[in-house]
Amino acid sequence: MATTTEPAIDGLTPELRAKMALALDVDDLVEAVRLARKLSPWFGVAKIGLELFTAAGPDAVGAMIDTGFDVFLDLKLHDIPTTVGKAANVAGALGASYLTMHAHGGEAMLRAGVEGLQTGAMNAGLPAPVAVAITVLTSDGDAPAHIMPSRLRLAVEAGCGGIVCSGATLRDARELSPRTTRVTPGIRSAGGDSHDQPHPLTPAKALEEGADLLVVGRAVTLADDPAAAAAELFADLPDPG
Repeated sequence: MATTTEPAIDGLTPELRAKMALALDVDDLVEAVRLARKLSPWFGVAKIGLELFTAAGPDAVGAMIDTGFDVFLDLKLHDIPTTVGKAANVAGALGASYLTMHAHGGEAMLRAGVEGLQTGAMNAGLPAPVAVAITVLTSDGDAPAHIMPSRLRLAVEAGCGGIVCSGATLRDARELSPRTTRVTPGIRSAGGDSHDQPHPLTPAKALEEGADLLVVGRAVTLADDPAAAAAELFADLPDPG
């Protein structure tokens, strides 16, 4: 994964930037690269979801890596183990640092994805990536309380290094599996539009609750001035100097 030794100018420290993932939910690679470059002082990870990957394919991964980002490939894989394993192998070879899969797919599927992802990266001579299991979609505010813990245990048993969990379940996830990387979408400024996220958190609160990777999208990308919105969103985090 990419590392930085110099502090970001007019942005966050390298340590904080590595915890911030910019959700590039657009259907145009040129626009995605433009946004990523503009917001690079605040984000060290570029999240490529289904929209951008469908529009640009593997070129989107290469473009973000070339721009200096680690890549969070959010494909939410969910299929038979063989198919997931092969798709994950390709993702690992592309250089993705993180890849999502649905924990609902079961242990065999998750394990195939983990193994495929690691093998793809190893064969390409790349650092080991992190397989991230989605416990519950963070837009699902009505999921029963027992679902996240049971799927977290399943993910850990399958060898996943991370999970996606909402702000409401961060503390439980940290207590149940403190070594597992916790990815939390729904990051917003206090009082900001929550869009379809029922449990939004500010960046400071998410870090306090135990998030390791914060996913930020529309709160910044839909703003009239994305850079100003990012600066405001992260204003209560430690000064980069």
